[in-house]
Amino acid sequence: MNSKEIIESNLNTSTPTNSQQLMQRSLQSVWHPCTQMQHHESVPLIPVTHGRGAWLYDADGKRYLDAISSWWVNLFGHANPRINAALKDQLDKLEHAMLAGFTHEPVIQLSERLSALTGNVLGHCFYASDGASAVEIALKMSFHAWRNLGHSSKQEFVCLQGSYHGETIGALAVTDVSLFRDAYGPMLSANRAHVVMSPDARGAQKGETAADVALRAAHALEMLLQQRGSHIAALIIEPLVQCATGMAMHDPVYLAEVRALCDRYQIHLIFDEIAVGCGRTGTFFASEQAASSDGQAIWPDFVCLSKGISGGYLPLSLVMTRDEIYQAFYDTDVRRGFLHSHSYTGNPLACRAALATLDIFDQDDVLNANRRKAQRITAALQPLAQHQQVQHFRQRGMIWAFDGVMSDAAATTFSRRFFSKALEHELLLRPIGRTVYLMPPYILDDAECDDLAARTAAVFESVIDNA
Repeated sequence: MNSKEIIESNLNTSTPTNSQQLMQRSLQSVWHPCTQMQHHESVPLIPVTHGRGAWLYDADGKRYLDAISSWWVNLFGHANPRINAALKDQLDKLEHAMLAGFTHEPVIQLSERLSALTGNVLGHCFYASDGASAVEIALKMSFHAWRNLGHSSKQEFVCLQGSYHGETIGALAVTDVSLFRDAYGPMLSANRAHVVMSPDARGAQKGETAADVALRAAHALEMLLQQRGSHIAALIIEPLVQCATGMAMHDPVYLAEVRALCDRYQIHLIFDEIAVGCGRTGTFFASEQAASSDGQAIWPDFVCLSKGISGGYLPLSLVMTRDEIYQAFYDTDVRRGFLHSHSYTGNPLACRAALATLDIFDQDDVLNANRRKAQRITAALQPLAQHQQVQHFRQRGMIWAFDGVMSDAAATTFSRRFFSKALEHELLLRPIGRTVYLMPPYILDDAECDDLAARTAAVFESVIDNA
């Protein structure tokens, strides 16, 4: 039986609802991302027609609290009036122009404002559309910069155990999640990165703190750099939280340690802030929560941003880098230039959405408001944190996560069962394996904060009882 026959057999003999009709049409024509399509024989798609604030609404009028910000992108709610207004204004001016040989006010403003947020340490922005493309750009820039500087032997990269940086070939080469990369191993064999110990605080041995784990991981990194430093171009990490591996959180001291090590061994440091930037971890850049031994701010050589930078409105990604790297490409010889490009690089509409997003951060004092929200949600989640089948309850900024305790057999279907049960509770949550995480938009009111915690606990109780 093919997918069309299966869906038709599951429809009632009465007239199908709007949702059922849209679901059937989608399954016949759309190949959905990060999905084993056969699972939709038992787990129905949810055809969404509109969103308001933190809520999504389906074609039958049911609503769902978007507790994961639609894959971590929607910071200020759906159909946000201020971002809407900025886009409507931009539509009447300029929808797109190529950024090769041309420029425009939105991309200039966005670059200037982001650079200012780093104290102008990272003063040059290169644009793309999605996070994986930003990672590709950073990797290529590092490799090419070293070559231009006369260090052509620096062709290797380092990533953390359990790291995820995207699904294009270069990004997969620095990804250590077997589910994503194993199928493409033959394509990556010539570009495999060194994988070093993760500073994941869940790896603490008896008597160890999160900082102890971070220092132990930094020491393991140094062992590699002593051996291969002259051949390594860059280390790439998600600062503070490795998201796709199950919200693995680490102490900020790790960032200070790796910055010092990269300086010592002349290796570029890439911070993938695609998911953890834009206020998600409590500061605009996650790296702002770390400082060197003399109290100086920690900045990498490259920062990758995407997801929340446009408020969840339009595809936009960018790489910020230092002047010395920019200067490594500045030459009369075109072959020494960075000849990477995307058709929609620096799209004016996407840049206006990003500028409106930055305006909301400023006007609403979002980072301080988020600290108050985080305290309330953390307090409301305490009964769940103390549940006998919950371990490693953790929180960083506007990210919460915990791991369910269950058999391996139950874990294989836990994520799908939890997702389906959550929908019954008007809640959009999509666990990673046995890890349940919350990454809600920043606009929840007090009632929604409490409701989110209560519904999450109810779903977990129901699913874990039937494991």
